[in-house]
Amino acid sequence: MRSAVLLGCSVPEAEDLAQTALERCYVKWAQVQRAEHRDAYVAQVLLNCLRQSRRRRWWNEQPTADLPEGTTPDVTDRVGELDAVRRALGSLSAGQREVVVLRYYVHLTEQQIAETLGIAQGTVKSRLARGLATLSASTDLAEGQLP
Repeated sequence: MRSAVLLGCSVPEAEDLAQTALERCYVKWAQVQRAEHRDAYVAQVLLNCLRQSRRRRWWNEQPTADLPEGTTPDVTDRVGELDAVRRALGSLSAGQREVVVLRYYVHLTEQQIAETLGIAQGTVKSRLARGLATLSASTDLAEGQLP
């Protein structure tokens, strides 16, 4: 779910995406077990689910001003920091964001990322370099800005 949030999903969308990805992995569990790099396999499933959800139109969700009743844990300690990271990642292109998240959050190697995304390893390196350059110049992540 955290990977989906870092890839630009809202928390509710990330929950749905994680559930869909887990469902697809469960159905194909034998393939997941045979995969040489299981983390890369699951990351590929997650990315495919994300891309598919971005392609289709969803007409059933309607925004509302009334929030449902319920209790939520107090996460205000890290909200500012997480928001800054999300804003900074949002400034990257989709390709750069995918590579940065897969490399530094999912901890895949450059080769695994290349195989997962179906791109050349050189493309992974260039997207990673450009993404990191953009992040290092980001005012959202500037020293002293994070709580």
